[in-house]
Amino acid sequence: MTYNLGVSLGRRAVAVLLAALMLGAAWDPAFAQEKKKKKRGRAMLVVADKVIKEPMTQTFPVIGRLVARRAGVVAARTQGPVAKMMVDVGDRVKKGDLIASLVTDSIVWKKRLKQAVVKEKKAAVTTANAQIGLIKQELKRLKNLRRSAAFSQARFEDKRQEVVKAESAAAEASANLQRARADLKLTEISLYNAQVRAPFGGVVSKRYTDSGAFLNVGQPVVDLIDDNSLEIEADVPSNRIGGLTPGTPIKGQIDFKHSVPAKVRAMVPEENPLTRTRTVRFTAEFDGSIKNLAASQSITILIPIGQTRTVVSVHKDAVITRKGQKIVFVVVKNKEGKGQKAFPRTVTLGEAVGGRFEVLSGLKPGERVVVRGNERLRPGQKVKISKTS
Repeated sequence: MTYNLGVSLGRRAVAVLLAALMLGAAWDPAFAQEKKKKKRGRAMLVVADKVIKEPMTQTFPVIGRLVARRAGVVAARTQGPVAKMMVDVGDRVKKGDLIASLVTDSIVWKKRLKQAVVKEKKAAVTTANAQIGLIKQELKRLKNLRRSAAFSQARFEDKRQEVVKAESAAAEASANLQRARADLKLTEISLYNAQVRAPFGGVVSKRYTDSGAFLNVGQPVVDLIDDNSLEIEADVPSNRIGGLTPGTPIKGQIDFKHSVPAKVRAMVPEENPLTRTRTVRFTAEFDGSIKNLAASQSITILIPIGQTRTVVSVHKDAVITRKGQKIVFVVVKNKEGKGQKAFPRTVTLGEAVGGRFEVLSGLKPGERVVVRGNERLRPGQKVKISKTS
């Protein structure tokens, strides 16, 4: 028991001695200075970005909306009861797809009746032409008897009049045939229009009727919106419209996340007297990255209000404020050619250019500045540029 107690006390003494030695080393000024030098010699990993020269245009935001160039009511072109509705709200259709089908029994029988009338009129034309041929043949025989005693001038003149009468009857029969063919064509058109088809591709936004309802000519069947032909419409203040001409490029923003390039397509020459604005249409270049676009959706249009000028710009994340001054850390190579260091530099900034600031003084194009990790940098500290942002 005495032996174990002695061993335990000995081990405790060794532990206390080692802790005292380590504590003393930590409080030793020389040891602390050496540790600080090693820490100072390490390169901090940062993200850098170049100072660039780019064109800048001052803009004015206007709230616009997406509108479909092709949208409207699909109406019935013939009358009749609805046999079946082929689509519902939200369904997407292509051009020519069947939307609704009308009952066509009566139209089919009308078509057959018109076909029979056409055959009848064709036969009448054939008969009239045959009658003309017969009368002309008799007239020719009488003409050959002109020098004989059997020739009768009165009979010859009567036969000539019969030819004129037969030709008139043939013309009338031909006209009746044309009218019968036109009636048949109209019936065929009604039969075709009994199948209500999509005039363009789009999405059904509203349905006005259902199976069993009776439709008259012009009565609405569905509302159709072509969401693939969306463009931008905005009411631009009249005093901001001077810089807009057809073809002028602009930028739009949806949900403050997605940028949409667009061009001016047309300006409506009518001013709203209450708001003093004019309607402008823009052709947008959607690349498919923005999903679920819809008509009447809001979009912010950046209207140019000044001439484009070239400026030097720096990334916004590179600018930090210290003691009331705007500074950036510029990455500079060491004189020995090994490694890089970051040095602070005071800059004068101008207007914002998207995610960057216009630089009025303090930086030159091509210089690299720290955009991530600059809050913890010290003047002249070694840095290592990260390849990934």
